[in-house]
Amino acid sequence: MSLQLTPDMASRFANLALNHVTRQYPNKLTHALAGAEDIQGPRALHPIFYGSYDWHSCVHGYWLLLRMLARYPQLPEAERIIALVETHFTAENVAGEMRYLQQAQHQGFERPYGWAWFLALAQQVDHLPLPQAKGWATTLSPISDFFVNSFCDFLPKATYPLRTGSHFNSAFALALALDYARSTAQQPLASLIEETALRWHLQDKNCQAWEPGGDEFLSPSLMEAELMRRVLSPQAFIIWFDEFLPQLAEGQPATLLTPATVTDRRDGKIGHLDGLNLSRAWCQRALARALPADDQRVTLLEASAEKHLHSALPHLDTDYLGEHWLATFALLALEA
Repeated sequence: MSLQLTPDMASRFANLALNHVTRQYPNKLTHALAGAEDIQGPRALHPIFYGSYDWHSCVHGYWLLLRMLARYPQLPEAERIIALVETHFTAENVAGEMRYLQQAQHQGFERPYGWAWFLALAQQVDHLPLPQAKGWATTLSPISDFFVNSFCDFLPKATYPLRTGSHFNSAFALALALDYARSTAQQPLASLIEETALRWHLQDKNCQAWEPGGDEFLSPSLMEAELMRRVLSPQAFIIWFDEFLPQLAEGQPATLLTPATVTDRRDGKIGHLDGLNLSRAWCQRALARALPADDQRVTLLEASAEKHLHSALPHLDTDYLGEHWLATFALLALEA
């Protein structure tokens, strides 16, 4: 099994996403009702992001499709992807998404995970080498601006980070949003994210790494380190990392280097652990690259990443509860 992205993998991932981004049901809505008029189906509520079981998975399903298109312009699925995006990324559909986001009862909708994934999607569109991409970026810009403003409003009053291993994890969201802010020259947002990350995490030491939990798909420990890798200078990061996981060279905490056991992939929560193994591999590979080549932790992290990838890659489409999202995290790991 290749541990680097290949054209065949890209085609497989694209087909998985094409099969779910417009699949309206089953669907798990995160939806607040202000009145009986709000009782509507997914596509009426979300004209673009109605598929993939939930809103955020549909967003990063589109991200995956456009990422594959950017990597492999001659992808066999390229025409289908372009046609799909042309059909869905319209001013009318964006206006529908905005109506939902701006309703008072939806304040905080998809915070922070969906916010960050939408900005990652906007970043991918912005850098897509296609003649249509500029128009798509302009069309999506009201939503991009909305989530930029949402982060800017929220972070100054967020006294504490969320260290859970699920959608509410703040380090993951800040890592993606920071990439977007830097790549699109949104300096106020970038500065705010950097300041927030330092405020939350600069003094963190001796991480206990009490994980995994039973339904995590993000490692609270490794995701925090991956955020700080982005925020700190290379030398400052190494100093911070030495204190954050001081026994890593001795293989401790061992739980961070041991793939999580997945007992039932038809249970969506337990199935999250495949995502944990993929996102750990992503972080471990990225962190290994940030260390000196002769650092013994490099070999340890790379070997662990390989084990985590091998444990999860065969199961991307075992059940729809994983199929609608796992390929995105496989791609993060394979590209790290």
